[in-house]
Amino acid sequence: MAGGKETPRQKMIGMMYLVLTALLALQVNSAILLKFKFIDDSLLSVNDKTSVAADGTVKGIQAAVVKNQNQARDKAVLAQSEEIRQKTKELVSYLRGVREELLKATENTATDVKNMSGEDKVAITMLGGKKNGIAYTTMKPKLNEYAAYMKQFVPDASPLALDGKEDSRVTKDQRTKNFAELNFENTPVVAALATISQKETEILKMEAEALQKQAEKVGAKTIVFDKIGAFASAESNTVAAGTKYKAELFLTASATSISPRMTLNGSPLSVGPDGKGKVEFTARPGNFDASGSAKNSWTGTIRFNQNGRDTTFTVKVPYTVTKPVMQIQSASVQALYFKCGNKLNVSVPALGAQYKPSFSASGASVLSGAKTGDVTLVPNSKEVTLNVSSGGNAIGSQTFQVRPIPKPTIECFVGGRQVNEKQGTPGSAMRSMTLRAIPDVGFATFLPDDAKFRVSSYEVTLVRGRRPALQTRTINGPTADLSDVVNAYREGDRLYIEVKGVQRQNFQGTVEPVNVSKQFNVPLL
Repeated sequence: MAGGKETPRQKMIGMMYLVLTALLALQVNSAILLKFKFIDDSLLSVNDKTSVAADGTVKGIQAAVVKNQNQARDKAVLAQSEEIRQKTKELVSYLRGVREELLKATENTATDVKNMSGEDKVAITMLGGKKNGIAYTTMKPKLNEYAAYMKQFVPDASPLALDGKEDSRVTKDQRTKNFAELNFENTPVVAALATISQKETEILKMEAEALQKQAEKVGAKTIVFDKIGAFASAESNTVAAGTKYKAELFLTASATSISPRMTLNGSPLSVGPDGKGKVEFTARPGNFDASGSAKNSWTGTIRFNQNGRDTTFTVKVPYTVTKPVMQIQSASVQALYFKCGNKLNVSVPALGAQYKPSFSASGASVLSGAKTGDVTLVPNSKEVTLNVSSGGNAIGSQTFQVRPIPKPTIECFVGGRQVNEKQGTPGSAMRSMTLRAIPDVGFATFLPDDAKFRVSSYEVTLVRGRRPALQTRTINGPTADLSDVVNAYREGDRLYIEVKGVQRQNFQGTVEPVNVSKQFNVPLL
């Protein structure tokens, strides 16, 4: 049988059935037989009232169909309900007929039961000689056919005529008996009548549940809003000092008996146990106006079953998307240096903890930093456009001009001092010479990791008059040992130095040549 909450009447009937089962297991006497008679009378009275209530339910369904403008699906529900009622009446009428046969076989009448025993005549009528009694031939098939029919309306309906091995309520010593033996073997007529009344009760209970489900399909169910609370909706949760805070305070009501289905812009929305759907989405950028705002809206639906059919409420909620303001910090944000690691930090305060940036650029390579918002741009053209997104949503772009790398200044040092091309340098100090590539001060301040220059090669010639006094020497690296020059020079000679190669090491450790031209003509004293 179907489960669910039982009415007081149904609980009383269940108690009677338990008493009936207990009494059947006892050696009965006249007092006990009289108790069976009382139980039977009570069950019949309840069943008659239940049957009248079922007629009322069908009439209620019929009224709801008319109220709903006689829609085809509602009329189909009414037809099914009428069929359920008809089949129930037919089966109840059949059971009442079986009662009459038992009363007649035991020489009793419906109003005067003098012979309350008559076990032998009950056995003949219900069991028969070769299992050809009513319980075998018609009662069991009819009861179970009805239960099978009702299963389409009450999915958990179980058979009404069970053998001992199928009925969990039967004791172990009775498990081998079939339905007929279990209910009518060695059974007094009053007990047999009470058993039939109890089956009639199960039938009517099954019918009541089926008709209730049918009634709900056409609107014969009232939703009770039993959960009431307070809710406040503010125009804004952020208020500047000196301005007015505005909000609306109102009651909300919900029904714990319904399970609403919700959508956000057509997509299913998760609904919590409290019946509330959590709306959360990433605001997409739109066509921002001059003030950096874009109007948008989202649509929500709440659908639930009301009076047997789905009812849907739709709400359209406007909101404003503000354009995020990017803050870019850098040593030099107005222009970037060509082929250098220009480090930037891009922040969007409005996004707070939701800021998950990703970067792309035209005219430059992009290297993401270890910290949120850190990015390094390595320009390869005269103009770079940096594109910033967060969580897959575009935030904005920033264009930078690209300046060339300032060429370094080449300076010559001998004996730890800078050479003097005008006044000359003592030849005895020329034993060790170093050429230094000194970066532009501003460039070195902004990008110290990219301002690493060195003289990679140069030529040195000792000149006497108009001709070289010694063969020209090629020096690899910034430092040269000029001991041979010191030993060979004469006063009035001069040292001619020509830079042939300069290199720069960038922030990634890559070395590249720098086109720098520089000569020194140093008189020797």
